[in-house]
Amino acid sequence: MLRKQWVKLLTEIYLIAAFMMQTFRYMFRRPFEFSEFNRQLYVIGYRSSGLIGVTAFIMGLVLTLQTRPVMSSLGAESWVPTTVFIATVIEIGPVITALLFAGRVGSRIGAELSSMRVTEQIDAMEVSGVYPMRFLVVTRVLATTFMLPVLVFYADFVALIGSYVGYSMHNNIGFGLFIKEAFDEVYFKDIIPATIKTFFFGYFIGLLSCYTGYNTNRGAEGVGLATNTAVILSSVSIFIIDLVTVQITEIVMR
Repeated sequence: MLRKQWVKLLTEIYLIAAFMMQTFRYMFRRPFEFSEFNRQLYVIGYRSSGLIGVTAFIMGLVLTLQTRPVMSSLGAESWVPTTVFIATVIEIGPVITALLFAGRVGSRIGAELSSMRVTEQIDAMEVSGVYPMRFLVVTRVLATTFMLPVLVFYADFVALIGSYVGYSMHNNIGFGLFIKEAFDEVYFKDIIPATIKTFFFGYFIGLLSCYTGYNTNRGAEGVGLATNTAVILSSVSIFIIDLVTVQITEIVMR
C-alpha cells in the first residue's frame, strides 16, 4: 500500500513537471493571446483587490493592537511601526496574500478549466485549430505570475494604513511620522527576497490550478475535485517555496 502511494506521488510529480515544460514551450509560440491575457489580468488582479485589501487592513490593525502592549511593557513602543511593517513585508504579507489568492483565483481557474474539459469545450478548441494550452493555460499562468506581486505590494500598503489606525488609537502621531518610523529599519535586502518569492507563488498557483482543471476527466464530480485539489496544491506549494526561500536567503545573507 505504501509503495503504491509513493508510485502515485512520483507519477503525479512527473505529470506536473511535464505539464510545466509544455506550458513553458507554448509561452514562446506565436501568436500570443494578448486579448485573453489582458482579460485575465483584470479578472485575476482587479477583482481580487477588494478581498485582499480588506484582509490586509484587518491584518495590519490586529497585528499592531497585539504587538503594542508587549512592546510597551518592554519600553520599546516606538518600535511598533517598524516591527509590524517588517513582519508584514517580509513574511506575513506575501504568504497571507498568496493563500487568499490561491483560495480565490486558484479555485476559479480549477473550476473553469475542469468545466470546459468535462463539457468537451477544450476538445472542440483543439479540433477548431485553437491551441488551448496557449489560450487557456499560458494566459492564466502569466497573469497569476505578474499580478500576485502587484497585489502583495498593495496589501503591504493597506496593512500599513491599518497599522497606523491601530497605533493612533493609543498614540498621537501623524501619518508621515508613522511612515518614517515604519521604514527606518527596512532595507532593499529585506524587500528583494520577499518580492522575488511572490513571482514564484503566483507562477505555481496558476500552473497547479491549470493542471488540475485541464486534466480532469470524471464528469461533474471531477469539477469539484479539481477545484479542491487546485487550492490544496497551490497552498502547499506556497509553504514549500516560502521554506526554500527562507533557507536560501539565510545562506546568502551570512
